[in-house]
Amino acid sequence: MSEANAPAARAAVEAVAFIPGFSAIAERYDVVLCDVWGVVHNGLSAYPGASDALARFRRAGGTVVLVSNAPRPGATVMDQLDRLAVPRTAYDDVVTSGDLTRMAVEARLSDPVFHIGPERDRPIFDGLPVRFAEAEDAAYVVCSGLWDDRAETPDDYRPLFARLTERSLPMICANPDIVVDVGGQLVYCAGALATLYEEMGGAATWMGKPHEPVYREALARAARIRGVDDLPVSRTIAIGDAIRTDIAGARGIGADALFIAKGIHAEELRLDGTGLDPALAGPWFDGQAHRPTAAMELLAW
Repeated sequence: MSEANAPAARAAVEAVAFIPGFSAIAERYDVVLCDVWGVVHNGLSAYPGASDALARFRRAGGTVVLVSNAPRPGATVMDQLDRLAVPRTAYDDVVTSGDLTRMAVEARLSDPVFHIGPERDRPIFDGLPVRFAEAEDAAYVVCSGLWDDRAETPDDYRPLFARLTERSLPMICANPDIVVDVGGQLVYCAGALATLYEEMGGAATWMGKPHEPVYREALARAARIRGVDDLPVSRTIAIGDAIRTDIAGARGIGADALFIAKGIHAEELRLDGTGLDPALAGPWFDGQAHRPTAAMELLAW
């Protein structure tokens, strides 16, 4: 069995470890690939314990690359983290699904594009000679989210998608997340729209987690930071709050995974301020398609 497949095989038989802090397992790893929204902050405020844990890991010689499904470039996410008071000492670099989307757009600058998403996601296209078009004239679609994620649902897009699929327009999904927790409220993301688009017969290319390209980019950057040509995946752990993206993505590359419970699955796990209950969470993990190596309520040292 290859090293890449070994962690996933072990996960099939090992129970999830419920840990009080990341320090309980940190010495096993050289690299952390950490989710942002739901782990480092909740969209409105930072989790100080998470930044402290990541900074401690870095001071001990580890490398932290934040891996986000934000439909914006990594530099823009860093600016947001600054505003939320997430210290830059907590991470070495940021890779986003927006970065990969931008690469895909650069590869077809001669084609007119129809953008679905809010104005705040326009930095994806900054500095590129992009030809924007209406749905009837575009050659492809970039979906970064709902135009109004606080008022709309995916069903509102069915009439538009019927027109787009009739023309067989391919879609680039700039954020594979289905929902995200914004201060305790779940709001729809581009992944919910891309899922509907495929259900209606459209073709979508998914950027970001859980798909392998974003992990290849993150690991390549971590290797450059550490000054090595290659990184053993056995010394890498991914941290995140979503089974479908973070945990599935980690398992897909053969890495270990730390699940943060107080994120999008908090209601399912009945987190009510009394902490993560292994008696409840254990069977819940057993019912998931992808299981983490370890779990805790909030990332802390």
